[in-house]
Order: sequence, then structure tokens, then C-alpha cells
Amino acid sequence: MNEEIRQYAHEKEQLCAKNDAISDELYGKYGVNRGLRDINGKGVLTGLTTISKMVAFKDVDGVQTPCDGELWYRGYNVKDLVAMTENGFGFEKTAYLLIFGEMPSEEEEKKFTEILGECRCLPTNFTRDVIMKAPGKDIMNSMTRSILTLASYDPTTLSGKLEDSLLQCIMLIARFPMLAAYAYHAYNHYENDESMYIHRPNPALSTAENLLMMLRPDKQFSHLEAKVLDVALMLHMEHGGGNNSTFTTRVVTSSGSDTYSTIAAAMSSLKGPKHGGANIKVMEMMSNIRENVHDLKDYDEVYAYLGKILAGEAFDHKGLIYGMGHAVYSLSDPRERIFRSFVEKLAVEKHREDDMKLYEFVEDAAPKLIAQKRKIMKGVSPNVDFYSGFVYDMLGIPVELYTAIFAIARIVGWSAHRIEELNTAGKIIRPAYMSVMKKHGEE
Repeated sequence: MNEEIRQYAHEKEQLCAKNDAISDELYGKYGVNRGLRDINGKGVLTGLTTISKMVAFKDVDGVQTPCDGELWYRGYNVKDLVAMTENGFGFEKTAYLLIFGEMPSEEEEKKFTEILGECRCLPTNFTRDVIMKAPGKDIMNSMTRSILTLASYDPTTLSGKLEDSLLQCIMLIARFPMLAAYAYHAYNHYENDESMYIHRPNPALSTAENLLMMLRPDKQFSHLEAKVLDVALMLHMEHGGGNNSTFTTRVVTSSGSDTYSTIAAAMSSLKGPKHGGANIKVMEMMSNIRENVHDLKDYDEVYAYLGKILAGEAFDHKGLIYGMGHAVYSLSDPRERIFRSFVEKLAVEKHREDDMKLYEFVEDAAPKLIAQKRKIMKGVSPNVDFYSGFVYDMLGIPVELYTAIFAIARIVGWSAHRIEELNTAGKIIRPAYMSVMKKHGEE
């Protein structure tokens, strides 16, 4: 970029900062719920859904009391859904449940799985002409470009029919692992001078198995590796209509926009570090702990260093212990509780028990420190992202793909909410903003 143009933007940045400033007092004065949350952090009610439910509080003698978290998909506790697929893979069954609202029979699950397998293909030369062109480290941007380009290959993109939107969602669910894996391999080849592998998906394999197969040069993986990834995908699939990317899905759907544009908008939301990049920050924090704690098996030393992180004296100096706490849950994140047992098994298979012990130290120490230093009314506990980055690392998945894997799971929830919005809403979502602009000449 021309240095003169960059200097212009640098100078004008200060003008924007001055003229766009709105004081905290004004938000309080007019009762504005910043971030669509009230003063206690509870989300403002903006819609209804039958797709999922999160429980963080229970009524005890008329008082809302923090409780262990629960996550429900279409009337089923996610803990039970994971248990149902103990010996197999649950992504496909759970995707059917979320999208269609009913648990599939064995025959329906088999048919849906076959449909996904048939849809795991891309238009002729799409990988070469789109994915390999202008590759970059930001895999989410690469995937979003591919999603929007796929619209050009679909004659029904603008049809507006529910049937077409449903088919487009199913196609995207099937294709997301390909878009992510191929985008990474293109980046790794052109930017890192490494070998490039373009393995075609196998219709006989599950989504988790295909993803591992497409990422690895030798296509090999263990059953436990695929199972742990499958559980991770199930737990990240859906989390209510109020999370940023799902709300984006409903907002853009309500405008009448097409499926590809809607999912691209959701991708743009998810890639934000405040939303989909939490596990990356956990990994960075854990690396920092390893570099600065002399004896990682000494709980007291780990505890003391976490205290420095919380005080803003160490790591990124923001005073946050990443992977702790959640906007909704109070005493526990049910996804973390479920996931932890699978993480332990994988750590044994990968001979990463020492790393697992460090995570356990942090999991125990961080809530105690936060309770001492911060005024947290609902309690604090590890969230699912505390362990997900560790799992991806054990699976040999590069950090550039961490948020993309989140998207491979969450595309199911986005699809379910898009279909529900198309079926039930009818009004464009348009909240109000109060103008506090001053007329020219006013003080």
C-alpha cells in the first residue's frame, strides 16, 4: 500500500476516535443493554427457539440459584446423545436431530449419512480455481470465499424456496471439512513450501474420520482419535440462538438473503477472537506457563504464576485466565464435563499425561484464584475451549485450523436456526439505536 495513503488513514484515525466516542454514562442514562446483555450479563430476550436449551440456574424456593450446566438438543440432553454413540460416531445422528427436530431411526440415519457422503464433492476444478488461488493463513477467510463462490455454481441460490435452502445447508455441512482441509494444504504448500495433499473424502467414513484422513499425508488415524474429534464436533454443534454467529445467521436470514451469504456472514462472526478463537488463547497461555514455571509438577508454583496472570503481571497482561468462565453457564460447562473424560483417554494414548496434569492443575487453581480476586456472582469454571485446543494439538491439527473445526461443527446449528427462522419468523430483525448526535453548533 502506498505509504502516503497509509499515513492518511493513520492521521484520520484520531478524528474517528474523537467523533465516535460515546461515554459509559450515556449508556447507563438511557438504559442501553450493551452487547444485548443486562447489567448482570444476562442476554436480552430477542427470539424463541425449539432447537436447543442451556441451563445454568434453577429455581430454589423462588430464588434463581447457580447450578451445574446442562445443554439440550431438541429435547435430548447432550450428555445422553454422546452416551448413545459410545461405540460409534454421533456427528451425523446429531446433525439430523438438530436440523429436522426428531431423532432418526436407524434407516433414516443411514440414509442421511449416505446423502452427506454423496454431497462430499466440489464442482469441477473448484479446488484448483478457487481454493488454491490466493491462499492465506486465515483459513476462515479462505473458507468464506469458497462458500460465496459456491453460490455461483448453484442455479437455485436465489430461489427463496425452503426446500432449496435445506438442500444448500446439507451440501455445506458435507463440504465444510473439504473446504477447511484443502484451504490449509494450499496455504501450507504455497506459503510454507511444504507438500500439498488433496485426498478425496471417503463416503464410507464419518465426518470426523474424513477430516483426519484428508489432513494427514498417510490418511491414517486411530479409532480413539476419530472418536474424540467426533465428540468435539457434537459438543460444538449448537449453543442457542443468542451466540454471536448464530444470531448473525438469524439476522441475515430475516432479511431474505440466500443461504450462502447467510453462512458466510456467520463465518465472519465466528472468526472473531472474542467468539471462535478462545481455544487458541488457551494454548498460548499454557505455552507461556510452561516457559515461566520451573517445576510444572509443583501445584503451588503453577498457582502462584496463575495469580500473576490474573493480576495482569504475566502472559498478555490482560488479567485473564483463558478457558475459564462462560457468558451463560455458572457452576460448570456441561460440554467440558463430558469432553474431559475423552481428553484423558487421548492423553494416555499420546503419552501426554504430564501435559494433562498441568491442565488439571490450572482447572483446579484458576476458579479459586478468580473467586478470591474477582466478584463473580454466578461462579466460574472451565469451559469447553479449555481442553479443545489441547485435543487438536494431540491430534496433530495445526493451529490455523482450530476455528475452522469450530465452524465444521457449528454449520449444523447455523443451518437449523436458518431453517427455523425461515419457517417461523417473517419479520426482519431490526433493533433500535438511540441517536445522541449533537446538531452542528451545539455544545
